[in-house]
This record gives sequence, structure tokens and C-alpha cells, in this order.
Amino acid sequence: MLIALWIVNALLALAFLAAGGTKLARPKDALAARGMGYVEDFAAPTIKAIGALEVLGALGLVLPLATGIAPVLTPLAAVGLTITMIGAIVVHARRRESPAPAVALGVLSAASAVLGFITLL
Repeated sequence: MLIALWIVNALLALAFLAAGGTKLARPKDALAARGMGYVEDFAAPTIKAIGALEVLGALGLVLPLATGIAPVLTPLAAVGLTITMIGAIVVHARRRESPAPAVALGVLSAASAVLGFITLL
């Protein structure tokens, strides 16, 4: 189970670091130009906050597991990312955009949470 958890968390961490880092590094207009139309519905600070949550979630998936310090934070980070992706699904569905990427990341985050809690037992 631990190997599966590491694989899922490593892939999720890369995805959320990339997505969150992009939201943190680029201005709202640049994100909209890259096809992220949903940014029109949010203020720039909100977009930065979402990016920060994604980056922190990505770090939370890996660091507690790697260091052995408070490993319960790993599945809790996955739960937080699952909730974030549920919000993303709602936003994309409301805008009549494809929620497929958010659904995939949400399902993987939920799987990570389940694997994380099982591994703790």
C-alpha cells in the first residue's frame, strides 16, 4: 500500500505544483490567455489563494510522508485537495466547460486520502 501511496502522491504533487505554481506566477490576464477562462469569475487575489492552496496541498502530500513528521497530514492534504477539486468541478460545470481534469485530480486525491488513512492504520 505504501508504494501505491507514494506513486499516487508523487503524480498528484507534480500536477498540483504545476497548476498552483502557474496560478501564483502569472497574472490573471496571462492565465485567461492560456485558456483558463474561469479566471474571469474570480478576483486576482482569489486566484493567487487557490494557487497557494494547491502548492501547499502538493507539499502536504509528500513532505510529511517523506520526513515521518506528522504523517497524518498526508491524507489530510489529500482531503483538502479533493475539496478544492470539488469546487473546481462546480465552477467548470457552471461555466459549461469540461470538468474532466478536475474530476480526474479529485478522484486521485480521494484515492490518495483513502490510501493514506489505510497506511496509517
